[in-house]
Amino acid sequence: MKLGALIGVDAAGEQAEATVTGCAIDHRKVAPGTVFGAFRGLARNGEDYIAGAVEAGAVAVVARPEASVPAGVVHIADAEPRRAFARIAAKFFAPFPGTTVAVTGTNGKTSTVEMVRQLWRMQGHHAASIGTLGVTTTDSEGRAQAVSTGLTTPDIVTFLSNMAGLRREGVTNAAFEASSHGLAQFRTEGLPVKVVGFTNLSRDHLDYHGTMEAYLEAKLRLFSEVVDRDGSAVIWADDPVSARVMDIARERGLKLFTVGTKGETLRLVERTPTQLGQTLMIEAESKVHKVNLPLIGAYQAANALVAAGFALATGGALSDVLGGLSRLQPVRGRLERAVITAKGAPVYVDYAHTPDGLQAAIEALKPHAKERLIVVFGAGGDRDTGKRPEMGAIAARMADVAIVTDDNPRTEDPATIRSAIMAAAPGAREVGDRRTAIAAAVAEAGEGDVVLVAGKGHETGQIVGDMVLPFDDVSVAREVAA
Repeated sequence: MKLGALIGVDAAGEQAEATVTGCAIDHRKVAPGTVFGAFRGLARNGEDYIAGAVEAGAVAVVARPEASVPAGVVHIADAEPRRAFARIAAKFFAPFPGTTVAVTGTNGKTSTVEMVRQLWRMQGHHAASIGTLGVTTTDSEGRAQAVSTGLTTPDIVTFLSNMAGLRREGVTNAAFEASSHGLAQFRTEGLPVKVVGFTNLSRDHLDYHGTMEAYLEAKLRLFSEVVDRDGSAVIWADDPVSARVMDIARERGLKLFTVGTKGETLRLVERTPTQLGQTLMIEAESKVHKVNLPLIGAYQAANALVAAGFALATGGALSDVLGGLSRLQPVRGRLERAVITAKGAPVYVDYAHTPDGLQAAIEALKPHAKERLIVVFGAGGDRDTGKRPEMGAIAARMADVAIVTDDNPRTEDPATIRSAIMAAAPGAREVGDRRTAIAAAVAEAGEGDVVLVAGKGHETGQIVGDMVLPFDDVSVAREVAA
């Protein structure tokens, strides 16, 4: 592709006929013909690497107007260079899957996009999801397969190239998670997004956003700016901020699909826990429908309803969508039953790493514990410290046995993190080593008890300092229970 065709002949000037070979935001990945995005970040300033990128062969640089760009190289100046770069990169990488949707919210994004993928597949679509679990598609035998990207919302180059790659592989429908970081940094821009969704809002990522209002504003960009103007919005109607999200969607002229006990598209009339799942009574199209959902927990029901809303918003028939809910498979690390101990106690692993997420996971498992619910959890280092006492208080109040352990301490002192949790968790036990803590919970659990290991879910490594040590909660639970 010629630079003039990508950014306009006038903008490209004398470089209009230069061949563009790629896009990069990492100066180390610049090759001759690259369009380089130079952005100011929290730890580094990409503008410091402009000269090196040009020396490596960059034909154009996207940066702030005041950035210094060597003569002879096109300076694509924009006050929001991340957004400008995303739009240029999208034109370079296009085309993308014909139906693309996105969901945001504090909790439930991963489960929702994976459930959407499953529902689409049941309807005969070649579908994929992108998010915390990586890029998930289906192999020739119908089994889910995932390739990790390492982030909930990958960097814009990885994201767009992945989306384009999915299109080349024949994927027609793609669902992706839109994190608050990704939205704030314009990592979800450029490609057409037909439907967007909202799950819920609770405390998280205040170390980055500063305030809950700023956190919410980042998420609202999905509805006010990212989605197509003639698109739709699927909203979990029961969250305290859902009304505000709906107002933004209406202002944008989006078609609304609301779900939940207050929903109008899919109204949850009744939810009854069963041994291995739950029965949902859902009112839709003036009738009440019974759905046997093979997943436990109120929040899993919420995620399933949001996913069903996406399936309806993208053309699915109500009978097919509701029928598909009864065939959903568990999502990796989301109330995943890892093992049943020799004494008959099931051990569940969940990604809950926020106060709201921990409370939801505990509430999901409580009805299934005939005796005690034993909870093993911690909190991540180098993240919002205010979450720690809140999580401790929730575990102390709701669990029968609470064991505080290490999560991903990163560069913080693990003992300091545990101390902040323990201060609000009277009666909790402290076991620093995560494997030892899981083993203690499993050993203590008897018939009628349920064990919840919370915080890391699908992760296969524990971040200690600048190292990622092999650690998988599911595997460890199975090993200590053997």
